[in-house]
Amino acid sequence: MSLTLHMHPLASYCWKVLIALYENDTPFEARLVDLSDPAVVAAFKTLWPTAKMPLLVDKARDRTVPETSIIIEYLQTAYPGPVRFIPDHAEAALRVRLLDRLFDNYVQESMQKIVGDRIRPADAKDPHGVAHARAQLAMAYDLLEGQLAGRTWAAGEAFGLADCAAAPALFYANKVAPLGGSHPTVSAYLDRLLARPSFARVLQEAEPYFAMFPTGD
Repeated sequence: MSLTLHMHPLASYCWKVLIALYENDTPFEARLVDLSDPAVVAAFKTLWPTAKMPLLVDKARDRTVPETSIIIEYLQTAYPGPVRFIPDHAEAALRVRLLDRLFDNYVQESMQKIVGDRIRPADAKDPHGVAHARAQLAMAYDLLEGQLAGRTWAAGEAFGLADCAAAPALFYANKVAPLGGSHPTVSAYLDRLLARPSFARVLQEAEPYFAMFPTGD
């Protein structure tokens, strides 16, 4: 097996890459990283000093590839399949990359700030930071309601990089700040993502770990 993905089944950014791998049935080995084990973390840091997941290692090409969007673009270049995550047309590619950044920077990051605060000790809570994250998430929902209007997938009619980013971001964000009926376009889009076989597979594999998700503020 040439490709090894260092990951955890509950981690949202890992889901982003798993969706891309499953979309094109790309063979790979999943290697679980237990960040609670100092020895595992030390070994992982020898591969990539930030110790952030996911991390793709390609033994055949002697490449270590970090960062989700870069990993997916690498897969398209080195291991292409029927689904092209970034289109060849320059303008279309710009829109895909824009939506990818919106989902990562404003939905994912805001959601993770809220969730991360739930597991902080009581004397280390950051209510100001959480309030800011919730405001950013509300802004993102409003922005996406317009950006997604009239589109099947984030950037148009083709499933791509932005949708790989959107699925985990919206899945978890909907748990901490439910979309409800105020954002029908985004809600319908999330329903389509949930029905996508690649994402359904990711969720099925993550199900045994869902009890670890912190549910209370």
